[in-house]
Amino acid sequence: MMKRLFTLIVLLAMGWSGYWAVGYWGVSKGFELWFQDRRADGWVAEYDDLSIAGFPNRFDTTFTNLTLADPDTSVAWSAPFFQLFALSYRPNHVIAVWPHDQSLSTPLEKLSLHTDDMRASLVLRPDTNLTLDRANLTIDGLALQGSADWQLAAQDIDLAVQTQPDTPATYRLALRAQDLTPPVAYQLPSGLQLPRSLETLHADLTATFDRPWDRTAIDDSRPQPTALTLAKAEVTWGDLELNAAGKVTIDAHGNPTGTLTIRAVNWREIIAVARASGHIAPGLLDTVQSALELGSQLSGNANKLDIPLNFKNGTTRLGPVPIAPAPVIRLR
Repeated sequence: MMKRLFTLIVLLAMGWSGYWAVGYWGVSKGFELWFQDRRADGWVAEYDDLSIAGFPNRFDTTFTNLTLADPDTSVAWSAPFFQLFALSYRPNHVIAVWPHDQSLSTPLEKLSLHTDDMRASLVLRPDTNLTLDRANLTIDGLALQGSADWQLAAQDIDLAVQTQPDTPATYRLALRAQDLTPPVAYQLPSGLQLPRSLETLHADLTATFDRPWDRTAIDDSRPQPTALTLAKAEVTWGDLELNAAGKVTIDAHGNPTGTLTIRAVNWREIIAVARASGHIAPGLLDTVQSALELGSQLSGNANKLDIPLNFKNGTTRLGPVPIAPAPVIRLR
């Protein structure tokens, strides 16, 4: 009896070892082919070393000195290491871990990113396209530095993404940030008594795309949004408050149609902060401020406003007044 039990245990161990070995080969070969395909498409896709450990229950993959650069978007990312962890019996649930320091280049500038901890949980549907089902991203101790002498910091950032039932190309996104210090906080105009960081920043958004997010989003092209529903976005910074909600549809060229309603408390100070940022044209801010002054006189509340922004035919209107071109909503 004991001999049979021992034989059974040995056979099961051999079988599981074989299963892990097959999985190890599949993971290793899959990554090698992916990097080869990216290089064939003109990418820079390099790493110094690829190691896989975790026997017998996990596949722990570590890339060393990883660099990726997409020639179509001119976006490049590099890191001293990057890790992916998956249970061998649940390979569609992946944990990603980033290093403390990373570099990101865009067509506009180079960025340096430092985090105390940055990791994500990614659950994919069990199909060949590796379609996203849900994901969570957590960042602790964020410090983002731009080459144009600006910086952004946050104590904690949490982002959750969930595919909506029966609609694989629609996702609900929830964002929360704690002690977020925006770049403009470092150059506030004199006379504004504001804390260095925002007290509240959170948003609840549902986004529909022209196709689901899967591996083709990196291999081929990014899915493009076709509709956005903002249930609520809230920013509180000292005595300044912004709340927003609305819905837009987006055409094939990225032009939105719909309405976004913004509630602003102490809106004149918000305009002053926007001017200090240097990222919004002074002429546009003059137009917006004139329209808001008129709106505040009509509303009877000089410091609190409900602002309807209407998007149609490539134009942004403040009520009936055209104030600027509508933003083009396209993912590069």
